[in-house]
Amino acid sequence: MKLTLDNPPTVAAPFGDRFAHVARLDVAGGALLVLAGQVAVDDAGEVVAPGDADAQAERIFDIIRDVLAAHGATFADVLHIRTFMTDLDDLPAYGAVRRKHFPASLATPPASTTVEVSRLFLPGAVLEVEITAAVVANQTLV
Repeated sequence: MKLTLDNPPTVAAPFGDRFAHVARLDVAGGALLVLAGQVAVDDAGEVVAPGDADAQAERIFDIIRDVLAAHGATFADVLHIRTFMTDLDDLPAYGAVRRKHFPASLATPPASTTVEVSRLFLPGAVLEVEITAAVVANQTLV
């Protein structure tokens, strides 16, 4: 096994360089990817659309797509999604964006956890999403 902590050059550096975007554990036949919680920030680290769950969800899934791609993965490789929301009333807006990336056509969507929290670490951020994915050599999980 080999552990790599990575910040892909295709994604803006993590806030304050305090963490890695992804921990990759290479094992025989593939890799396990554990993505840090992603919030909707632009390349300068500023919150995108403060308070807007729909716009923030779009940005978050763009970031996640890019981090996964940097490690040879796609949304089809996602095993688990953990979402932190400051207001569960935003669940329909978040869910609509999420369904674009995990459509009903999937035989079984990824495992999921969603919780409401009192606040997130950046003012104006209303969502944070963590992803766990697995990449199998020469194929993706479905």
